[in-house]
Amino acid sequence: MPSRILLIIFCLLLQIVSYAQQGTLTGIRKVVIDAGHGGKDPGAVSLNKKHREKDITLSVALKLGKLINDEFPSVKVIYTRSTDVFIPLDKRTEIANKNDADLFISIHINAAKARSASGTETFVMGLDKSSSNLEVSKLENSVIVLEGDDYSSKYEGYDPNVPESYIIFSLLQNSHLEQSLEMAALVQEQLAQGPIKVNRGIKQAGLLVLWKTTMPSILVELGFISNSSDLGVLVKSENQDKFASSIFNAFKRYKSTYETSNGISSFSAQPVINRGEVKNETAVSVTDEKIQAKQEVNKDGYYSVQILAVAKILRENAPDLKGIKNTNYKRVGKFYKYHTGTYSTQEEAAEALSQVKKKFPQAFIIRIENGTIVPMNK
Repeated sequence: MPSRILLIIFCLLLQIVSYAQQGTLTGIRKVVIDAGHGGKDPGAVSLNKKHREKDITLSVALKLGKLINDEFPSVKVIYTRSTDVFIPLDKRTEIANKNDADLFISIHINAAKARSASGTETFVMGLDKSSSNLEVSKLENSVIVLEGDDYSSKYEGYDPNVPESYIIFSLLQNSHLEQSLEMAALVQEQLAQGPIKVNRGIKQAGLLVLWKTTMPSILVELGFISNSSDLGVLVKSENQDKFASSIFNAFKRYKSTYETSNGISSFSAQPVINRGEVKNETAVSVTDEKIQAKQEVNKDGYYSVQILAVAKILRENAPDLKGIKNTNYKRVGKFYKYHTGTYSTQEEAAEALSQVKKKFPQAFIIRIENGTIVPMNK
């Protein structure tokens, strides 16, 4: 019980620090690249025992860092490890936080009991109850048992072998989740072009290497070492170059967009869409009468409370909305930003925010003008 109370306090403090940092960054100045595993921890190993995750991830990490350094010499690249050494998971996060990094990229190779499992996927911090995501969490978090007998106390009572431990991650929805999702989407878009073209998408999972980062963070799984086809691709140096280039191209686009908006996450300005006006997930149809009615009501703008951003349209009464009704969303790039409430003053929105935060601790106030979310300092 005491450890859980401490965890809740930590989460709240982390939120306060993160909110205080919002809007203060004007560019991507420091990037931490984390090569998964290392040293006494080989990570996933091929069935023939000849290839190890730690070697492939280090190769791709170093290649990625070089690409960033070559094109953006003003960006400081920091490696959690540049050689074959063991680094505890909490130390990797500590390196990023102490260096006040603007982005954290962790590189990994996947493995599964089913040898048919194949493809790339990118994770952000969050709670996902699907069995496949839980297995990835267990696989990547299991390394903590190599850190000594005190790992449970070090990680606030977390035990990788106890499924109930993953409940704590419901409190740790990254305060930079929106930006993390955007970076993850860009990475997957690039990786889907090959050399492994099976795109397993963007997912959320309780990953210890991401749980205390105070910046946008992603964990990339480049393929399955347990799959013979993926393995044949992963071990070739020229393909490791391609993986590094894919992540770099995603970074380049993320950096450009992030800096163009002065740190405000906004990939494109698109109208706010009412959930009730959606016909399906691929084609949004709104009648002229409804558009006109909304313009009449909102012509002077209003305040609302943003609660979350997701990669697909949510169904009515989706668990993600936690019972909050009358939600609208705005599509931004490949994501849907959900908000609730229409308030004429920021004070009214702030009063509502205090209630919304009971269900969504990271909720914040937004302003909408002419159907578009605008910066609060406008």
